[in-house]
Amino acid sequence: MSCHWTFMPPKRSSQLSLRALGLFASGLFASGLFAVGAAADESPAPVANPDAVAETEAEMKPYTEELAHTEVAFEMVPIPGGTFQMGSPESEADRNEDEGPQHTVKISPFWMGKHEVTWDEYDVWTDQMDQRRRKLLSIAAGPRDLLVDGVTRPTEPYTDMSFGMGKGQHPAICMTQHAARTYCEWLTAKTGRYYRLPTEAEWEYAARAGTSTAYSFGDDPDNLEDYAWFFDNSDDAYEEVGQKKPNPWGLHDMHGNVAEWTLDQYVEDLYAQRAKEGLIVDPLQIPTTLYPRVVRGGSWDDDPDRLRSAARHHSEEDWKQQDPQLPRSIWYHTDALTVGFRVVRPLEQPSAEEKAAKWAKTEPVQLDPVEGE
Repeated sequence: MSCHWTFMPPKRSSQLSLRALGLFASGLFASGLFAVGAAADESPAPVANPDAVAETEAEMKPYTEELAHTEVAFEMVPIPGGTFQMGSPESEADRNEDEGPQHTVKISPFWMGKHEVTWDEYDVWTDQMDQRRRKLLSIAAGPRDLLVDGVTRPTEPYTDMSFGMGKGQHPAICMTQHAARTYCEWLTAKTGRYYRLPTEAEWEYAARAGTSTAYSFGDDPDNLEDYAWFFDNSDDAYEEVGQKKPNPWGLHDMHGNVAEWTLDQYVEDLYAQRAKEGLIVDPLQIPTTLYPRVVRGGSWDDDPDRLRSAARHHSEEDWKQQDPQLPRSIWYHTDALTVGFRVVRPLEQPSAEEKAAKWAKTEPVQLDPVEGE
């Protein structure tokens, strides 16, 4: 029998009422009128970072990305290319039907965030902390600052979107996939290196880290507490990133803490379709509807079976249940207190045409409502 995840409010947390979030500024990225780094000769050079430079997989190494005009930085981990069996075997405990049949997928090399994107990182974008600090210090705007200023940002919400669970090094939550995508566009403009969300296949490949067991550490959920924050040990909230053991490729919190956005549309029988195609290279199910879209990894409010490497989850309209405005916000999922994201950076940067045709393609286009209409 098929089993899907349905978002439920935190099991031991009371419902939080929200005030209206207000309207958010519409932007060029959302309308598709502005593309980051469309041509190499039209964009300034990337921010200098020798460790981030690689022409081949063999040259890839971990690096730290510092956000200019701030003290905020995050770590990226190289993920080798390879093939794996995506999905779970029929023998795996607590397996859902949408996890099969297993099929062979080839993944190109990329870097992935060592941790989930934190509030410290996310707030640089949402609150324009970088540009405010630059202006406060009377630093003249450089070419990248001008690019950054062109990226859409959501306006300040009426309420603390961490819902009192903590900011700083805690994972950012409650954003839509559109917001997470736009953050990646901003980060690309900010650094000159191409960042995006992982595909569902990239996410599972990185989570497995060369393993074929239910979890990256084996099949026994009794060991989960060493690697993850979940319902049994989370104390009704998420925790700061990176406190649990990493997987074999050095990634923290791939199991639990917060579930993570991917680029893909959720299709229940997708694996059955792919299994007929043989080897699939870097697959992406390009979104054509707003719901459902894939979220992976499970969260602080989930039971162990939902944290398995193959377990699939998806967005639902109920994630905006407490948003009182009509039309609903394009930036916030007011009820998704368990959902965040992490970023990836492919070794081979796609062309502007490839981005438009695949990696940045999504429908319907998300636009803020025009005030007064």
